[in-house]
Amino acid sequence: MVIATAVRDWRFSLGRISGRGTGGAFAGVTALLFTASTATTVLWGSSMAATGMPMPGGWTMSMAWMRMPKQTWPGAAASFIAMWLVMMVAMMLPSLAPTLWRYRETLARTGAMCPNRLTALAGVAYFLVWTVIGAALFPPGVVLAALEMQRLGLARAVPMAAGVVVLLAGVLQFSTWKAHHLSCCREAPGSGCALATDAAAWRFGLRFGLHCSGDCAGFTAILLVIGVMDLRAMAAVAAAITGERLAPNGERVAQAIGTAAVISGLYMIARAAGLA
Repeated sequence: MVIATAVRDWRFSLGRISGRGTGGAFAGVTALLFTASTATTVLWGSSMAATGMPMPGGWTMSMAWMRMPKQTWPGAAASFIAMWLVMMVAMMLPSLAPTLWRYRETLARTGAMCPNRLTALAGVAYFLVWTVIGAALFPPGVVLAALEMQRLGLARAVPMAAGVVVLLAGVLQFSTWKAHHLSCCREAPGSGCALATDAAAWRFGLRFGLHCSGDCAGFTAILLVIGVMDLRAMAAVAAAITGERLAPNGERVAQAIGTAAVISGLYMIARAAGLA
């Protein structure tokens, strides 16, 4: 019910955007980016699911951490980062679009020059943060995948470890860390005059991206242990992020999501231990 309300709020925001002059271009570009990134993510995710490697313990190793035949490691890293960025655009855009629109409205109200360009700069800066995170995750992911393939005992422990990570991610939803970053992600942009330069737009996007990555730390961890290109996990995480950002009482939504994650983590641990 909460997710449905959040989605309605997002659609309402886009409806307002479409009816306001150049806002129609904003809505069109946003819809195009979302459609293209989602379609590409689905294709990549389906390919990863079809080529995953079965591992001891009853789980599947994602090929996202592997090199393709004749591919260099720099090439593999570039492919992973590109895949990660497209996935993040698909997952984050539903909750980011209303924020960028409020940012653009704030600029337009104060007569700022080129509000569309400044808004685009803020969006680029935001996704740059997620690109850097993806680049930082790739080396340890490759090392861990190699260890899991070489040591069968470690591979068998992955389902239990995944359950623990999901459990801890659920607990994180109740923390002051989460509440702080979620509050920063939900607040409106500041003064239009203070935001009306290229440097200010860049700083706004970077700052918002950092708060968003902090807010999504638990969700990112869940995505990594469930499967970095698992379509069901991505859809669930995207819905959770959108719900807690756009719902009227985001903190309660975050706690409800945390409760669900704790229950899921406990079930995964019990299942790995052969108790469920």
